[in-house]
Order: sequence, then structure tokens, then C-alpha cells
Amino acid sequence: MTKKPVRRPSATIDQDDKLLIDLRKLIVDARYKVAQTVNAELTILYWHIGRRIRKDILKKKRAAYGDEILQTLSAKLTAEFGRGFSHRNLASMARFAEMFPDVRIVSALRRQVSWSHFIQIIYLDDPLKRDFYTEMCRIERWSTRTLEKKIQSMLFERTALSHKPEKLAEQELKKLREEDKLTPDLVFRDPYLLDFLGLRDTYAEKDLEVAILREMEAFILELGVGFAFLERQKRITVDGVDHYLDLLFYHRHLNRLVAIELKIGNFQAGDKGQMELYLGWLNRYERKPNEESPLGLILCAGKRHETVELLDLEKSRIKVSSYWTEALPKAELERKLHEAVLTARRNFENRLSRKPLLEEGKD
Repeated sequence: MTKKPVRRPSATIDQDDKLLIDLRKLIVDARYKVAQTVNAELTILYWHIGRRIRKDILKKKRAAYGDEILQTLSAKLTAEFGRGFSHRNLASMARFAEMFPDVRIVSALRRQVSWSHFIQIIYLDDPLKRDFYTEMCRIERWSTRTLEKKIQSMLFERTALSHKPEKLAEQELKKLREEDKLTPDLVFRDPYLLDFLGLRDTYAEKDLEVAILREMEAFILELGVGFAFLERQKRITVDGVDHYLDLLFYHRHLNRLVAIELKIGNFQAGDKGQMELYLGWLNRYERKPNEESPLGLILCAGKRHETVELLDLEKSRIKVSSYWTEALPKAELERKLHEAVLTARRNFENRLSRKPLLEEGKD
């Protein structure tokens, strides 16, 4: 006669399952911390290897010698320590030490910015770009795939930071590095690339809004980390008249509400007054005591630079950005953004040069 298996009470089964889940979490968390520590130490190791190689090569002052020594070192190190010390990797380590000469900065970054991140960053020619992408990786915890996409989409060229003279941009990045404080110029882009919405030919503002709501995850990724969606068609009643704000977000790092208005045509001067009304209402009725004043973003199909400049939108905490609903070829994207950056920098410097004259006129 076969014995029937003894059935455990369901409470015991639940306890066993909970115990297994808890133990799994402990193991996974520990492995993650170990992997983080290993990656961080490898990053520092690669910096020291690169620095030592550079020191020896620079001493000889011969490029041919540098290539020769890398080949020799690669063969010997690979034989003793295995993969990871190829000629290409050793060259990257040397460039790493050259592009990031201060080991204290590397040491501070190593927990959030891995060697895989640095490999992509060190081959950017512009020091401002390198600093920008490094700090954004640290602040926004980008994966290497996200970093690659951001570089490909020329994110740096689409921020207001790239439109500033080099010294001012350097100061802003220094402040971010030392105080962990994001500014609107680091958060907002121009243009926004909305090709993922699938809009073609003619469409209405309602179509644009619906497409954004349908692709909200992709839209927030394009906006940047830190945006949290709150409401669509937010009703704002002033003097008994109802107005409707297209999209309302909250930005965790900026600690403020962000109102977004969508326009299918070019930016018009009247759009400023509409957004000022919305921001005034949000500031009075929705802003929490510990929050900064709300910001406005007007997303439009195009804008005229003199119109935007004369309206002095910065004082009203309003940003105007264009959006592109179709992806451009890489070369065309680069050309357009580089032209925009040069124009913006010239305009910025012209405004700075006019400022003393305006102040003299007031006296």
C-alpha cells in the first residue's frame, strides 16, 4: 500500500516561497554590487595603464615607437592575463589618460560611468562634448546603448548649452559636476526629434498630441530623464474662461512643473502671452511651497530667431523649441545643427556686447 504524500499547509508553502524570493534578492543584489566594484576598479586600472604607457611613449617622442611598444605589450599582457589587453584596448587606455588627465575626476566618476561608457566618450574631439556626455551619464544613469543613441542624435548640439560661448558652457558643466545641479539649459533641447510618432504630411495639433500620448515612453526618453507626465488638456480657468494646457509634466531634478504647448505651425508672438498666462496660473494654484517656479516649453514646427530674441523669453521662464517629425540623414542633421549652434553663439555674443551699451543708456 503506497503512502500518500503529506501535504504541507499552504501557509508553510507561502513562507518557503517568501524565503526563496528574499534569498534570491540578497544574492542578486550582492552580485550587482560586486560587478559594480569590479567595473569601477577596472576603470581606474585602465587609467593608470594608459597614463604609464603615455609617459613612456612621450619620453621617446616617436609615434612609430608608440605603435611598436603597444604591439609588444599587447602580446605579452594577453599571454599572461588573457583578453582585454589588445593593441586597440591599450591605445584606448592611453587616450583615456590623455582625455581625462585628472585621476580624481575619474575616481569620482567610476561608480556611475563605466569603461564601456568612457570608450565612447574619449573619441569625441570637443572637450565640452566629452564633459557634457560624461556628466549626463553620471546624473541620468545612462546605459551604454542610451549613450550611443544620444551621441548619434547629436544631443549636445541640441541643448542650449552648446549655443553658449565656451567659457560660460564650461562654468555650467563645472557647477553640475560640483553641485549636482541641472539647469534648464542642460535639460531642454532644440530641435526635438519626434520621428517615432509616425506623423506624415498634414496633421492637426490634436493628432500631434494623440501621437505623443500613444508613444509617451519614447517621448519622455527624447525629453530626457527626470520628466514625469502629470496631465493632458489641463483645465485652467481664469475670470470664468476655460483654457486647456496641452501637456503638464514635473521634472524631478529641476524640482518644478513644466508646461508644454504644441503648435503645428511656426512660433508666433502671441504664443508667449498664452504660455505666460498658464505659467502664472500654475505658479499661483499648483506650485508647492518647496518647488521652483514653473517653466514653459512651446514645441512648434519652426521659429524665427529674431522674433524669439526680441520677446526675451528667458525672463518669462519660457523655452521655444522646434520639432522634426521625420528623421534626417546623419550628414544633413550634422549640417543643420552645426549651423544652428554657430548662429546661436554669434547671437549670444552680440547680446553680451550690446549689454554695456544698454546699461550706459540707462544712466
